[in-house]
Amino acid sequence: MADSVIEEPDFYPEKDTLQWGYQEGVEWGLLFPEANGQNQSPINLISREALYDPNLLQVRLTHNYLVCRDCEVINDGHTVRVMLKSKSVVTGGPLPSDHEYELHEVRFHWGKENQRGSEHTVNFKAFPMEIGKEHLGLKAVTEVLQDLQYKGKTKIVPCFNPNTLLPDPLLRDYWVYEGSLTTPPCSEKVSWILYRYPLTVSQIQIEEFRRLRSHVKAAEPTDGSDGILGDNFRPTQPLSDRQVRAAFQ
Repeated sequence: MADSVIEEPDFYPEKDTLQWGYQEGVEWGLLFPEANGQNQSPINLISREALYDPNLLQVRLTHNYLVCRDCEVINDGHTVRVMLKSKSVVTGGPLPSDHEYELHEVRFHWGKENQRGSEHTVNFKAFPMEIGKEHLGLKAVTEVLQDLQYKGKTKIVPCFNPNTLLPDPLLRDYWVYEGSLTTPPCSEKVSWILYRYPLTVSQIQIEEFRRLRSHVKAAEPTDGSDGILGDNFRPTQPLSDRQVRAAFQ
């Protein structure tokens, strides 16, 4: 499933200030008060309850994503991150007309099994990163994951094209709602753009992610887990009184 998050830079967690994880029983709200808010993400999206909003079409959602040369790919113990250096921006759609939003980094979430993996769900269906044919654009990342097995490992990839992660290059069919970061500190004031159609990756590609470890090399996991990096998604949060809007009928 393809998610796009547009967020205010001030709310982006650059590094862990407190220890947190995805293991069962960990209450993020005890460490990060904003995680107890009413506008938290991810959510389960009920497609028939989404409100068609023609205003989203007045100014088309557009992107100018540039190929990134010598991008750093990181295993940070929670996920895999691609740090982008080129100034890729998105404008229009639900975003304020006088702003452009820069693509800062790409993060991945996946399950240890194919029945789960995505953070957002649609009609209670979770996506594992959607299994299918090989994703050619993602090869730049999956081909170096063997060098990122342990937490703290980094690798420079010569070329990464973020355009290949867009399921619909025209950005036509999407849902939007107001939410939060899905990792601590779970800051709100985030506009989530969820594309209607998922991307596909091969089983071989997703298995490369499942070989990663959440701990540093030669160290034992400290959280009582098996040390395998996976199931790194936050459970869906209550929608409360928020409205999901759709750019399509």
